[in-house]
Amino acid sequence: MKKTGILMPVSALPSTTGVGELGWASYQWIDIMKENGVKIWQILPLNPVGYGNSPYQPYSSCAGDELYISLDLLFEAGLLDKKPDKFRENAKRVDYTAVRAFKESYLREAFEKFVSKDGQKDPAYVDFMSQDWVYTYAVFRALKLDNNGDCWNDWKADYKNWSGDKSVLSENVEKEARYQCFIQYVFYTQWMDIKRYANEAGVEVMGDVPFYVGLDSVDVWAGKDNFLLDTDGRPIFIAGVPPDYFSATGQRWGNPIYDWDYLKKNKYKFWVDRIGYSNKLFDIIRIDHFRAFDTFWKIPASCLTAIDGEWIEAPGYEVIDTLNKELPGVNLVAEDLGELRPEVLELKDHYHLKGMRILLFSIDTKGKYARDISNDIENVIFYTGTHDNDTLMQWYDGLTVAAKRKVREFLKKQSIKAGNIKDRLLTYVLKSKAEYAIIPLADIIGLGKEGHINTPGTVGSPNWEWHMVDFKKAKEELSRYKNLIMNR
Repeated sequence: MKKTGILMPVSALPSTTGVGELGWASYQWIDIMKENGVKIWQILPLNPVGYGNSPYQPYSSCAGDELYISLDLLFEAGLLDKKPDKFRENAKRVDYTAVRAFKESYLREAFEKFVSKDGQKDPAYVDFMSQDWVYTYAVFRALKLDNNGDCWNDWKADYKNWSGDKSVLSENVEKEARYQCFIQYVFYTQWMDIKRYANEAGVEVMGDVPFYVGLDSVDVWAGKDNFLLDTDGRPIFIAGVPPDYFSATGQRWGNPIYDWDYLKKNKYKFWVDRIGYSNKLFDIIRIDHFRAFDTFWKIPASCLTAIDGEWIEAPGYEVIDTLNKELPGVNLVAEDLGELRPEVLELKDHYHLKGMRILLFSIDTKGKYARDISNDIENVIFYTGTHDNDTLMQWYDGLTVAAKRKVREFLKKQSIKAGNIKDRLLTYVLKSKAEYAIIPLADIIGLGKEGHINTPGTVGSPNWEWHMVDFKKAKEELSRYKNLIMNR
């Protein structure tokens, strides 16, 4: 069955607090998707953002970012004495530092009220706390705060090694950990209510799991043996990709490399736990940088760029076999973009996983005529672009006059003649044979550079900051494609 999806980060949803939340706007967005026949909501990782506010460098693979918690829902639950003030209500960019500072006092007030009401004895809370990762993550965040935000491998020895010996914490650290537990409980509760609402509306949620985890994360701090680290907890090798379309010196991500020998001895428990928890939160799981299950770029940590590295084979078949055995029915899709060796596609196809195709990279305008250079697209997800690409109109506006003419002629040959260029390009995707067609909301609206989410190889602002003021334009534009979406 063909389905249409929209890529829309939670952080970009309209709100009265300067960042998208798990509150009224999420429910309204689901209603808009349902009304227009959209069946998949693809989001970016919801984990606590770390370096550069990137959701792909989070503090945890399981935890959710408190930034997204709805203060209005906390007020409705009786955990705030008064309705929260509005803050940066009409902001077109997310100011992560300012929003966190604004929200923190409300979240801590809610925690104190929760404790005073004996909320920690609530069966639902007790059940949530039975998960091993929750308290460990909470201690990690508490110790990080106690160490002025420093990376864990710069902490003193007893903190650095707490996950192994579980030494007694100071009263202040323990209280902070309990606050972090509460934050995670609220996030989980609010998110699962949204997921349930989406599923009841016939909308599946596609989550995003980065292949690697960040060095400054609870995953590495509490699971050092899973990674190639020295005795001080510093990476011996780091992840990235060699020079490519995005960068002449490659991309040096800095994530620690997995110790695959150790993971194998432990039956890939780290991956089973990680994907298993994501399987609770999402209906479909997109594995970012899927190619690393086949081969990964191993860079000596001493290298300042990603040029000097080597491709190393990974036990992808063993890992995915284990995931399928331990997590029956898990629905994985593969980010298989870039220059790949044939074995990557063989691995993907062996498990009949959907790959990705990007319109921006599929139409070749270099020859006499524009042509579609992609291969068979039936078992793929066809995108206009992703969070890492120019928006559709940014791409088109950047073409030469001749290239634009070739694109228009190409669409005409496909019998797509009606509407402006945006309409015709979206029609091409929506009429394709691809089982899933997913379009970033910025492309539905027709945004240019202002809707660009991230530029690979760069860190910090303006990456990840795009934010919508309201749904007015989104509703107007999406409704124009309703018939195409409904008739896929």
